[in-house]
Amino acid sequence: MATRIALLGLGAMGHPIARNLAARRGSETETIVAVDADPGRLAGLDAPGLVATADPAALEGAEVLFLCLPNGDVVEAALFGENRLAERLAPGAVVVDLSTIAHAKALAIGRAVAATGRSFVDAPVSGAPAGAEAGTLTVMCGGEAEAVARVRPLLERIGTSILHMGRVGSGQLTKTINNVLYDINIAALAEVLPMAVAMGLDPAQVAQVVTTGTSRSYASQYFVPRILQGRFDEGYPMGAAYKDLVAAAAIAAENGFPMPVTAAATATYQIALRQGHADKDKGAMVLPFEELLGVRVRARE
Repeated sequence: MATRIALLGLGAMGHPIARNLAARRGSETETIVAVDADPGRLAGLDAPGLVATADPAALEGAEVLFLCLPNGDVVEAALFGENRLAERLAPGAVVVDLSTIAHAKALAIGRAVAATGRSFVDAPVSGAPAGAEAGTLTVMCGGEAEAVARVRPLLERIGTSILHMGRVGSGQLTKTINNVLYDINIAALAEVLPMAVAMGLDPAQVAQVVTTGTSRSYASQYFVPRILQGRFDEGYPMGAAYKDLVAAAAIAAENGFPMPVTAAATATYQIALRQGHADKDKGAMVLPFEELLGVRVRARE
């Protein structure tokens, strides 16, 4: 088992992941190094065996490096940019990318990491910050079986469902599928709920049906109560999440896959983005349809 484990990126997901990695240390000789360029994100990381710092030099020599970064360009820059981090890890180290990036980018990064003599596992997670806090994430891994087996005990500290989906890139491909299905669900809610209100139905009663009836889903159970309250600031920003639909469109175009429902959901997403809602969460896709129909899907006083 590795004794020097590092994590780069301490945002809403990386911060609790670092805490869980440290809280479930395999031995007293194991060190967890958590790094973020923003010193403000280091607060609360004071567990035994956990070193939190803004100095990227602390990542050098790590036997396993976890990345929890915003997108593929940032991941690529961290590994192969000015600091050439991939080459400064311990020989034979494993890079585990927990970020959500495009399938094609994961393939390119995997090849580049392999060229340094290290292994790469793309391991995006699902479960939102609440799952990261509880250590109950679903982790979708792509990579060589030996590399995945090596880091599985560490992944089991942060998740309850660790799935080896196949070769490098398979984890990101699976995450894209999961996210696109989620996006389609939210897009459908965004256009149907205002229609229901425009036809005279009570928003709260409709909400009760779509969160408990046969159409219920995680998307409806999470977003519909917040839409009723007019809250659009509690989920992942729509502008940042748009990369999932872009990734799906690229895969479909490259392989000639017809995806009409995904294309329609993407158009709904794009309308909301064009109207300036990029900083709001995905529930804000309802706002253009509310404006179009002249209604509000809100709980009545």
